[in-house]
Amino acid sequence: MHLVHMEFQSPAQKACYERIAPWMQELFGESAVAFEDEPLFIVTIGSAVASTRVIAWGEAEALITTRAYVVTDIEITPELSYYLLRANEGIYFGRFALDSEDDIVFEHSLVGSSCDRIELKHSVQTVVRLADDYDDEIVARWGGKRALDRWASAQ
Repeated sequence: MHLVHMEFQSPAQKACYERIAPWMQELFGESAVAFEDEPLFIVTIGSAVASTRVIAWGEAEALITTRAYVVTDIEITPELSYYLLRANEGIYFGRFALDSEDDIVFEHSLVGSSCDRIELKHSVQTVVRLADDYDDEIVARWGGKRALDRWASAQ
């Protein structure tokens, strides 16, 4: 684990990152890439990509938040918003949201101090799976680009 350039906002954030970093490598192998300068991992499973970030939550706690982009470059209509809210009602492990650029994301957070290896695995896998499950239907009905297509065209 290389923490030379890593900056942490709290001891709890640092402790959480140091605890989960080996788990991320054990669970996802080469599919998980750790950033050297921030507490962030990128995980690629199949056609979906997620980011898992350790965030300071006050002085004494940290959150482990995994987020996947689902659809980008999309017009947010009332019908689409209603669809996402209704989908959230039936999903118990995570939620759809709109980021600051109105991209549709799916994310889930865990409390860092009590998270174990199994919870982390299920959190990351669920975020990736649900993003992958919903992207085609959303694009077919409302347009936009699957996150994977957007990044592929940028290469």
